[in-house]
Amino acid sequence: MQYRKFGNTDLLVSEIGFGAWAIGGGAMIGATAIGWGEVDDEESKKAVYRSLDIGINFFDTADIYGLGHSEELLGSLIGNKKDIIIATKAGNVSRDNLFTVDYSKEHILKSCEASLKRLKREAIDYYQLHSARMQHLQNGECIEAMQLLQQQGKIRYWGLSINSFDPLPEPSYLLQNNMGSGFQLVLNLLNQKALPLLKPSEERGFGIIVRMALQFGLLTGKFDHQSSFASNDHRKNRLTPEVINTANKALSSVWNLCEKYKMNKIQLALSYVLSYPQVSTIIAGIRTAEQAEANTTGLRKLNEDDMKMIEQLGTTDFVPVMDMIKKQG
Repeated sequence: MQYRKFGNTDLLVSEIGFGAWAIGGGAMIGATAIGWGEVDDEESKKAVYRSLDIGINFFDTADIYGLGHSEELLGSLIGNKKDIIIATKAGNVSRDNLFTVDYSKEHILKSCEASLKRLKREAIDYYQLHSARMQHLQNGECIEAMQLLQQQGKIRYWGLSINSFDPLPEPSYLLQNNMGSGFQLVLNLLNQKALPLLKPSEERGFGIIVRMALQFGLLTGKFDHQSSFASNDHRKNRLTPEVINTANKALSSVWNLCEKYKMNKIQLALSYVLSYPQVSTIIAGIRTAEQAEANTTGLRKLNEDDMKMIEQLGTTDFVPVMDMIKKQG
């Protein structure tokens, strides 16, 4: 396992982190699926332990994942271990059986206390505003809460988890005002909208966490028009047969690189993201011990010409795919 410095912090994070959304289970808020279908906790435990054995030291979760179950599970397995870095998030809320958001100072402070208890931690290493938008940042309460929690020693660093399809305004606001220490953003072969953030973030000393490097599994090459998802799996309405077919067709030229680099599709997709030196870590979703191994082997830097080719496709062939994905939500 290779490690990278997280911005200007003293956190040294594994290049591949553990995305803990899926191990929260098939939670629902009303009729809305907020998880990845049913999950076996025993399998999740094996996934965590195997990840630790491999050298993964960065675990990313959120209070909304499994409505707290993801945090509880990590707390029972990792607790207050000093050599493990735990990141979690606040702001997404289940209230009156509806999905909503709350970035008030009061809510963020209470959420942090609840997360600390579930995680069994003395402090959260990296605390994130979960997809806060510009109006929430400009209101200021959520930022006041983060700064207070940091002063109190309940969190070490804080940052922002960014919207998938319009990722620029909120990070620009924090960069201009020198607030926080990092961003969690979407970056993958198909979705390259966050690329303009990489260099400014590096220049200001902000760390970068990349989520959805495999676009909900779409970039694993395992799905086709016959693939289906359970009713409590959020991908049911996102990865439709039309989306899968269109993406697979658009990606054909990229997959030709697999033979050149002697990689499978997962390795190529993750290697693409890690080829950007500004990226601190990728939080690949890991549900099993086998996935922990698959996400951490055979990775290497892609050459400059191939990176430029992929970026060019991001402005041409991939645009219709992203428009379709955005429409699905």
